Amino acid sequence: MCVDSRAINKITIRYRFPIPRLDDLLDQIGSASLFTKLDLKSGYHQIRIRPGDEWKTAFKTREGLFEWLVMPFGLSNAPSTFMRIMNQALRPFIGQFVVVYFDDILIFSADLESHLRHLRDVLTVLRREQLFAARHKCVFGSSQVLFLGYIVSSKGLQVDPSKIEAILSWPTPTSITEVRSFHGLASFYRCFVPHFSNLSAPLTECIKGSSFVWTSDAEQAFADIKAKLTSSPILTLPDFSKVFELHCDACKLGIGAVLSQGGRPVAFFSEKISGSRSRYSTYDVEFYAIVQAIKHWRHYLFHQEFILYTDHDALKHLGSKVKISSRHASWVAFLQQFTFLIKHQSGKMNKVADALSRRHTLLATSHAEITGFSSFADLYSDDPFFGGILLELQQGIRSSYSLLDGFIFRDNKLCIPASSLRLKIIQALHNEGHVGRDRTFQLVSNSYFWPSYRRDVARFVERCVVCQQSKCHATNKGLYLPLPIPTQPWTDISMDFVLGLPRTPKGNDSIFVIVDRFSKWCISFHVRRLPTPFKLLLCSFGKYIAFTVCLFQSFRIVTLVSLVTFGDLYGSFFAQVLI
Repeated sequence: MCVDSRAINKITIRYRFPIPRLDDLLDQIGSASLFTKLDLKSGYHQIRIRPGDEWKTAFKTREGLFEWLVMPFGLSNAPSTFMRIMNQALRPFIGQFVVVYFDDILIFSADLESHLRHLRDVLTVLRREQLFAARHKCVFGSSQVLFLGYIVSSKGLQVDPSKIEAILSWPTPTSITEVRSFHGLASFYRCFVPHFSNLSAPLTECIKGSSFVWTSDAEQAFADIKAKLTSSPILTLPDFSKVFELHCDACKLGIGAVLSQGGRPVAFFSEKISGSRSRYSTYDVEFYAIVQAIKHWRHYLFHQEFILYTDHDALKHLGSKVKISSRHASWVAFLQQFTFLIKHQSGKMNKVADALSRRHTLLATSHAEITGFSSFADLYSDDPFFGGILLELQQGIRSSYSLLDGFIFRDNKLCIPASSLRLKIIQALHNEGHVGRDRTFQLVSNSYFWPSYRRDVARFVERCVVCQQSKCHATNKGLYLPLPIPTQPWTDISMDFVLGLPRTPKGNDSIFVIVDRFSKWCISFHVRRLPTPFKLLLCSFGKYIAFTVCLFQSFRIVTLVSLVTFGDLYGSFFAQVLI
């Protein structure tokens, strides 16, 4: 029965009881091998309404007015109340051999003898508290069980096959609502899919706009997510008695991380790099990947010593740098909460995280931004340099190169065969800001490789028309020279304007300030807008003479040893007239 409880919820004082996270519950299972699942029968209806408060739940039907005697669905405090009652009833066992999520109870044990004892203890408590389970929904003493959408076994976590069937049979979305529904279901299992955020990026782009546009990239992402979920790995459950290993890697396109124990993955994490972070240096992107990965798995790593693997050698010296930027300082302050050992692992060894952050994202981005990208893989066989490499890879001989979806990679850099595509890549990267030759070298070498890329980049930059017309040759200006120290008053003065003030009734809206650099004496005059140099000279020195006569009862002509100018217009005029 569904009752509209918005009226009573609006005036109800909220009661908050913490609802556990799914990953926190599953982490408690550890290396158990036997499982029993209990599902309460109409769990909410087993909680009685406090006597005298039944009238508050009244609802009207065509048969008349009715009141709830038990806790109904829809009340704002019902979830917290039910979770509190379950936690209080099973408190002695939670965290040892029981996890509870509302009306779902999972009992886990390492062997049959202990499992029977644990089951007897739980059933005794349920009988005492008068909480009844639905027999047809319970599973007893099984080696694997479906719990909260996951297949839980001694091997670890697996995806629910029924949910995978629903995802595989999902028709092509025809509206924003259908895209959101598919993305929400697939996101539930994102921890099983390496690089999920980058794979699903075309789908999120479809959701952003007000009108629905289903692109070829979205169709490819739709198919890729289905394929990844069907071949998803088994994630091992964390064992807090063992050391965690965190593998991080990053590039300009995305970051990736794998949390593992004993070489088996516990979870995957990835994030697409966008906005200002896409302009980070290589060091900063790698540093950012470490910070984000540790934040994501903070509940695993906070009180555990772990090993951090990175393929950026400079990050080994995080704790020994003396001069650091404000951004690095905040990151270092966060990392100081954790105890870990940093180990350098080359990209060739750090294959999982490296592939997460680079290859698939590079292919997807290049396909979207460079015309003709999708067809160039067919040119490898005719290329004089990459043709032999392709043959060796197909025969499984060469190890310094790798093959992914028909594309050749060298240390996660996409190899480009001889074609006009090389010029298009250089042009796309150089034209972003018409950067210089060395910077274009760096941009190309970060993601792509071919034997003559340095020569091709140098030739392109030298012939760039925009660069030749717009860029001037910079010359070294030398070091700044300090101002001379004055030896007596009024031999060295500084002058400047204070602009943008409210206009007075007389039309003055600026202040002309004269400061003696020896005594720090300041004289100011109100002026109208920016006067001409001649009027300013008459105004300032006329008022200066009157000021000194009134103050010192005498006047002496001063020689300006030096004049600190405040602009070419006034500085050059004063220098010519006074010096």
